[in-house]
Amino acid sequence: MKILAIMGSPRGMQGNTGRLLEEVLAGVESFGAETEILSLKTLDVQPCVACDVCHKTGVCNINDDYEFIKDKLLACDGFILASPNYIFSVTAQMKALFDRCNGLIHCMALEGKYAAMVETSGGGEDDEVISYMSRFVNTLGACSVGGVGSAIAGVRTFPDEENLYAKARDLGQELCQSIKDKRVNLEQDAFRENFKSRMTGLVDIMQEYWPFEREYWQKKLSR
Repeated sequence: MKILAIMGSPRGMQGNTGRLLEEVLAGVESFGAETEILSLKTLDVQPCVACDVCHKTGVCNINDDYEFIKDKLLACDGFILASPNYIFSVTAQMKALFDRCNGLIHCMALEGKYAAMVETSGGGEDDEVISYMSRFVNTLGACSVGGVGSAIAGVRTFPDEENLYAKARDLGQELCQSIKDKRVNLEQDAFRENFKSRMTGLVDIMQEYWPFEREYWQKKLSR
């Protein structure tokens, strides 16, 4: 089992989010799964420029690390999204990646995969960012197993660390167990079914301009 963690903090693994992610990964590794961390601090992910090339070829035309990350997402069994709370949302680095994933979203190409979220903040509003990342996961076609978040109490320290870290390790194990059991979440299934109708309808409208997504859905729906 392969779990990919994508770290969106500009501090990489050295910040507060990195510290909390370490505990989630400890839970993953205790389950026996293999882990890999991709830090957006050290990767080049440029903003989407709306050139529409990906809609024609399925490959982004920007010469950076996005296609490398996309291939890792497509190859993993599950993934973790980790970001500090920057003005009630994810970091600019993570948002740039989300925007570049538009093709994966239009195709809901990560269907069958599971994901977890990690978040830290200076003063709260943690659930808001976790919820945003969870919704992004569902638009990719994947299932969210939940997230762990906390305000900080200093540099790489948190209030009630013992309980927080235990919750983080449990989340890592829950991610792996969900993959192993192929767990079902009826509420998320309903969201994804509605979103699938939305995406296939959009692709149908844009079929002349989005031939890659059109052919993708034609093949998928004919199986």
